[in-house]
Amino acid sequence: MGLRRYSNLDWAVAWDSTSDRQTYLRHADLTVDADRVVALEPHRERSDAAEWIDGRGLMALPGLIDLHAHPSLEPLFRGIREDHGVPEHYMSGLFERSQAYWPDEDAMLCAAEAGLSELLLSGVTTVLDISFPFRGWLDVLARSGIRAYAAPAYASASWNLTEPHAIGYRWHEDGGRASFLAALELVDAAMQHPCGRLLGAVSPAQIDTCTEALLRDSYAAARERAIPFTVHASQSVNEFLEMTRRHGVTPIQFAARLGLLGERSILGHALFVDEHSWVRWHTRDDIHLLGETGSAVAHCPSTFARYGQGLEDLGRYRRAGVTVGFGTDVAPHNMIEEMRLAAIMARVGARDVRSAATGDVFEAATLGGARALGRGDLGRLAPGAKADFVLVDLSHPFMRPARDPLRSLVFGAADRAVRDVFVDGRPVVRDGKVIGIDLPHALDRLDEAQQRMERSTPSHDPRGRSSLRITPLSLPKAGAGDAL
Repeated sequence: MGLRRYSNLDWAVAWDSTSDRQTYLRHADLTVDADRVVALEPHRERSDAAEWIDGRGLMALPGLIDLHAHPSLEPLFRGIREDHGVPEHYMSGLFERSQAYWPDEDAMLCAAEAGLSELLLSGVTTVLDISFPFRGWLDVLARSGIRAYAAPAYASASWNLTEPHAIGYRWHEDGGRASFLAALELVDAAMQHPCGRLLGAVSPAQIDTCTEALLRDSYAAARERAIPFTVHASQSVNEFLEMTRRHGVTPIQFAARLGLLGERSILGHALFVDEHSWVRWHTRDDIHLLGETGSAVAHCPSTFARYGQGLEDLGRYRRAGVTVGFGTDVAPHNMIEEMRLAAIMARVGARDVRSAATGDVFEAATLGGARALGRGDLGRLAPGAKADFVLVDLSHPFMRPARDPLRSLVFGAADRAVRDVFVDGRPVVRDGKVIGIDLPHALDRLDEAQQRMERSTPSHDPRGRSSLRITPLSLPKAGAGDAL
């Protein structure tokens, strides 16, 4: 795309390099040329006004950055996982679902189309996509128009529910090593993709399912390529207990021992740290370790809130110098709703309304993500930054009155007020519609894919149960059985 100029935007969120923070700018003019922001400045009358796009009634935001998403999987669980939790697994349903539900490649493709659309419609312009590789993955990322860090997941072991209450590990170290090497080839292919918007990240799946050697080699591969390293860590009480049993230290301390913490290290969740009330370990070092090493945390509040769990004091992470960004992790992949929940959960956990203000969560969703990825050209509207931006419709009923438009967006309208989204200066959402993906067709295929996945559930579940036995409907069906 060429030159694009907006005149007299009602509001804009502008990067202030002097204060090193996001600021409001009223009545702003925005100029982008090709893939870069040229200027964001106070509005003034111009002789060539006819060549400018009327920005009245709009707010311009930097594109949001999602540090942790599984778009090729989670849309398949809509209607399945929202109430699903296993008390014996400290309320988490993760381990049971990973055993019972196995999507095929076509299911993952249409799920990715749906999930990526959800991201774009909520103003996300950059995503770190942690997926098990499937045919067509890089193609759908490119077609969507999003800026994507492809993070193919791999592991040395898989979880194994030998008993309903016990989580074991089925080790396949040679297979994990082979998957690691294949993942690196895929990462390299992403970074060479002709669209220019695909990058890579190294992603051993979980800290408890990978050998020490594989974790070290993964981190070294990420450093060699100067790309992010990400791993699920401290994401469950079960994992915390397993790692302390194996090593005598917490998952965060184990990561530090292996040298896995540092800039561009992104820990998925880092929720159950040593001082969390659900684990009550004897140290109080984890958050400090994250801060002093410059590590980042991808905070995904909704997935844990559904289990009755929460990151207990988001403000404490931030005060310790931890780079905090947000992820979506579950469907809907709605970053703005995650921001709202993050603020509310932080206040509940800390019992302090000051723990996370709207400006704090917006900064995490933009600048926090950019810092975690090592990108000074993302998450801000400033000369030279990438032209990744969002236009919000201030006339939407849930945006009015727009006394403080970010608060209206985060606590009111959310994605409903997102009108247009641009990546590299190119439109990817126009008038609330995704351009690069046929979303209605993807959803039709997603319906069928979920049904296929559920039909195969008894053959995968260790106890041979149907999907409806594992996750019953919200209400019973009158006069109907429950077998699929």
